[in-house]
Amino acid sequence: MKWFKRLLIAFFSLSLLGVAAITAAYFYVLPDLPDVNSLKTVQLQTPLRIYSRDGKLISQFGEKRRIPVEYDDVPAQLINAVLDTEDARFFEHRGIDPIGIIRAATILITTGKKSQGASTITQQVARGFFLSNEKTYIRKIKEIFLALKIEKALTKKEILALYLNRSFLGNRAYGVGAAAQVYYGKELHQLTLPEMAMIAGLPQAPSAANPIRNPERAIARRNWVLSRMLEKRNITQAEYEEAINSPSTAKYHGAEIDLYAPYISEMARDYMIQKYGEEAAYTNGYNVYTTISSDLQLMAQESLRDNVFAYDQRHGYRGPEAQLWTETPLTQDEITNKLRQISPMQGIIPAAVMSVNGQQAQVLDSDGKLITLEWKGLKWARKFISDKRQGLPPKQAADILSAGQQVWIRNNGQHWQLSQIPSVSSATVSLEPHDGAIRALVGGFSFSQSQFNRVTQAKRQLGSNIKPFIYAAALEKDYTLATLINNAPINKPDTRQGTAWRPKNSPDIYGGPTRLRVGLAQSINVMSVRAMRHAGLDNTIKELVKFGFDPNDLPRNESLALGSPSVTPLQVATAFNVFANGGYLVEPYFIDHVTDGYDNMIEQTIPAIACEKPQEINTQEIDVEDPFAAMAEELSQPIEAQASSTEVIENEDEFNTSTVTITKEDNICSNPNARFAKKVISEQTAFLITEALKSVIWGGGDWSKGTGWNGTAWRAAKLIKRHDIAGKTGTTNESRDTWFSGFNPTLTSTFWVGFDDHGRQLGRSSWMANGEPDQISGAEAGAKTAGPGWNDFMNKALAGTPEYPVVPPKGIVSARIDLATGKLTRKTDHTTEFEYFVEGTEPKEYVTETPQNGDIFIDNVAEDLFQ
Repeated sequence: MKWFKRLLIAFFSLSLLGVAAITAAYFYVLPDLPDVNSLKTVQLQTPLRIYSRDGKLISQFGEKRRIPVEYDDVPAQLINAVLDTEDARFFEHRGIDPIGIIRAATILITTGKKSQGASTITQQVARGFFLSNEKTYIRKIKEIFLALKIEKALTKKEILALYLNRSFLGNRAYGVGAAAQVYYGKELHQLTLPEMAMIAGLPQAPSAANPIRNPERAIARRNWVLSRMLEKRNITQAEYEEAINSPSTAKYHGAEIDLYAPYISEMARDYMIQKYGEEAAYTNGYNVYTTISSDLQLMAQESLRDNVFAYDQRHGYRGPEAQLWTETPLTQDEITNKLRQISPMQGIIPAAVMSVNGQQAQVLDSDGKLITLEWKGLKWARKFISDKRQGLPPKQAADILSAGQQVWIRNNGQHWQLSQIPSVSSATVSLEPHDGAIRALVGGFSFSQSQFNRVTQAKRQLGSNIKPFIYAAALEKDYTLATLINNAPINKPDTRQGTAWRPKNSPDIYGGPTRLRVGLAQSINVMSVRAMRHAGLDNTIKELVKFGFDPNDLPRNESLALGSPSVTPLQVATAFNVFANGGYLVEPYFIDHVTDGYDNMIEQTIPAIACEKPQEINTQEIDVEDPFAAMAEELSQPIEAQASSTEVIENEDEFNTSTVTITKEDNICSNPNARFAKKVISEQTAFLITEALKSVIWGGGDWSKGTGWNGTAWRAAKLIKRHDIAGKTGTTNESRDTWFSGFNPTLTSTFWVGFDDHGRQLGRSSWMANGEPDQISGAEAGAKTAGPGWNDFMNKALAGTPEYPVVPPKGIVSARIDLATGKLTRKTDHTTEFEYFVEGTEPKEYVTETPQNGDIFIDNVAEDLFQ
């Protein structure tokens, strides 16, 4: 019995020593143990996501790709695969697995090696969130105590959800949700059994057992997971056999981008970093919903791209990109390997010329596909000599290509054709007139080619796009659309520029006294200068500032009247929006709202809207009409997250003199507490300029009676065929910048085309069609260089929408005038037409039947004031 007593005493002594050691270890590491309750509110590092207003993913930023999932959203078989592999007794133990610890201790004693299998999932969560991966005894002790504390603080499902979302699974994928997308391009519920087993096998070796980098080892690991599932009776023998015999289907899948709009996503990314800091922006899981309409964005991108291609082709073919071989042809594999090293760009793909025969050529693309380029895809390629000159039209394919050349090709939607990377640049932006929301934005031909955002960063000379604002200043003073302005050479130059500046018309033709409407529609230079002289230079500058232009960009000389200021396309669109919405300056914005990783609203833009603030009245007695309600409902249907939001935004700015608290849904014209934009010109002036800008497109007069005349943008009328569009061409001196800006009541858009090199001219083209000059030949100008892009975009954007009738605002009257004099007339023949006037400014005199000197009015502002 003595040996038994001694054994019992030894056992109790060892037990006491063990308890004492554990207690001592606990108190030793206690100061270093973090508060595990923080896991209840843990912020998983989730990437920044940028969306369109209709919920399409535009871009994703952040090193870690994570798609957080709830426990109940994880398929049961994926949970079984993870538990059978990592911790089969997870739902039975309380944070540590004694059996696993004993097994690990036995391995350590017998082999001297530390086991990987002693850690439970709870311990792995403790290590992943609070500890390092360093294999030391003190770290293991901390891990054990933390696991025990975690089991008391969280439920088993919460712990497992943290593990499933936290684990690194290779290829920047963190968590099973991201792994399903990265490796299979699927959501969790779409995964097959072998795919689930593959993901379950990744946590222990995300690099070594990666199915993309090491497919053989990954399949072996997957099959071991499946064997564990079979052993634990979570799958049948038949399921096991089928799964282990299935091939690996894993391949890299990038973020599921629904809408490629890199310039706007870069603007949103920069905004979030500036406001929340880089680390928070990239890891807090923010969802940024922009104001971009996905359909309009796609239309804008396509119209800009096609317009740039058209300009580039007009100016000739600059030759092959490289010579892949001369005498000894490369093998097909050698060719395709070289081509795969070249990135496609905006639908243009690299190809190698294999043979040339007659009026066709065969080329090989990077996939090894032979493509025949027919003559209709080659005949455009006149040799580029300079921006102003092109060579003779080619007659055979051999005049253009030879075997061994690396060229660019593209499919234009009808056939394959020879192409090239354009050297010209372009940009476009479209705004909602009512509140300034940016609906489409393209900062350049290719973001991969240049990340410079020309919409917001490029200041280019405005050219004739400035003329509507010059004439608006004249109208605000006392001019009318019928006022006659002398279309004659200016003999008294402005000398404030240091030299005698004598503006000329383009072309250098003059027609004498001409109505203001015609002067704007036909972009007559000298009339714009004389209109500004009438309004006054200082007053004109003040008026331009009202439209949102920076006074520092406005020169204090008469070149202002012809568009010498350098401004951005966004500033131009913002200014034209004033005409579109009846006289209000609405600030453009591109962030609609921002949510956190749990879809909680954290930021909501409340824009200033273009309408008059109503009187505070008893709404039960008087129904206030909201003129924009139907339009806003049609054009700005809120997305689901926006519609359900009750987030309030406190606002205090220059437009509202008091602090108000409203929701976006409350921000309507009939609400006295809404945010109202500043009215910068009268509604009547906005209407009159809009009517004149319609003449830019539709012209005037009666063609059947020989009195018809074109505006500079007649191509728009030919294509779009609706009378609620208005716009203005713009061309700078020597055609360095070309513009087209215009609108209808629902959308304002600006297109710019030019070279990033400010000194380079757009030149002229002499493209021949069937041996005859083509209709787009000649000097590049706003009407044919930027205009076709605007025409194509607006034609698509407005398709299927109702045409808005002309509804003159209060204070506008119409009167029949004589076209030659601008005076009233009783005649009704082709020499007369109705014109709009602000009430009280209509002519008071009638034209006499026999023209007399008094019937011709020429503005008599003293030109010698501008010596």
